[in-house]
Amino acid sequence: MTGENPDVAKNPWERFASVMALIWLVFLIYPVVALVRSEAAVGWIIAGWIALALFIALYVVGAIRGLRSDMPLGSPVGPAPWLFFAGLIASALVSIPAEGGAALSFLPFIMSFASYGLTRLWHWITIGAALTVAAMYVFLAPGGMGYVTILIIIALLAVVNTVSTTLVIRSAEAERLGLELATSEGREAVARDVHDLIGHSLTVVGLKSQLARRLIDSDPERAKAELADIEALTAEAIAGVRATVSGARTVTLDEQLAASGDALRAAGVELAVDGDPAALSPAQALTATWILREATTNVLRHAEASRVRVRVAAGHLSFTDDGRGRGGREGNGVRGMRERAAAAGAQLRLEDEPAGGTVVEVTW
Repeated sequence: MTGENPDVAKNPWERFASVMALIWLVFLIYPVVALVRSEAAVGWIIAGWIALALFIALYVVGAIRGLRSDMPLGSPVGPAPWLFFAGLIASALVSIPAEGGAALSFLPFIMSFASYGLTRLWHWITIGAALTVAAMYVFLAPGGMGYVTILIIIALLAVVNTVSTTLVIRSAEAERLGLELATSEGREAVARDVHDLIGHSLTVVGLKSQLARRLIDSDPERAKAELADIEALTAEAIAGVRATVSGARTVTLDEQLAASGDALRAAGVELAVDGDPAALSPAQALTATWILREATTNVLRHAEASRVRVRVAAGHLSFTDDGRGRGGREGNGVRGMRERAAAAGAQLRLEDEPAGGTVVEVTW
């Protein structure tokens, strides 16, 4: 209740906040009639009118402040709501000598203010106090049965306020949990992207470094070319990580096929590509790009293969090597491929071939 969000001012509902608050004031007709008909001393009648006017002002201003607040319902509040709450109670008490039982009409407003403007504890305290006071007056005071309608209204409002505030609080909690889940999933996605990108790049850099070391004496020019590739790969990996963190990185399937071919050839592995990458939709190509990257990395790290074949068709991508197979192993990279395929609505098949090697197949 203490903080006001400037963005909320743009909400069209705020334009009707005062109207909504004023509509409820129609129920204060009972105190008005009681003051008009009051036989109390003139001083108490004047005090009653002043208290009624103050009550209306506090209620309307407090309701508008509550609608503009960005504090979660039921959370701890600052001093201002408590001052409004105390003012409402004081105004109701001052009006009792002139209004008598009609002053019970103030209780629904005080209950609603506590339910929507104060803490959850005070929601229950105010409901309990209002029901007790109203019931005692109706059943014990002379002529109290004439106000049984107000007691019923208070009881119904207690139920309505409890149910509605509970739903609002649970909805806010669900939204908060959803945000936390989305944040967690986003972090996992970034971690997976970085793993896929860095794992692939470092594997290729390691292979090219070994090749450059072997060639540095026998073929210095070739060694320089490999070192230049290492420099380019490192720059690409850094740029990729930055783009991943910002959510802006896009790598096409054509680009990944070329990059995988370069990396595999540097390791002495032949790559054959069948089909047209354009056969996949943009969304499918995005998933296929990541799976192709991870499959290439796995071959470079573990497969000891000499040949890889990639087949691309409408709704289909397969990556087959003639290496030694996985042997039942499934690390973070394979789990990442499964997660990406599932997120894209695709089926991933990853099996060792009877004749040797592994096939990775994605089908939409």
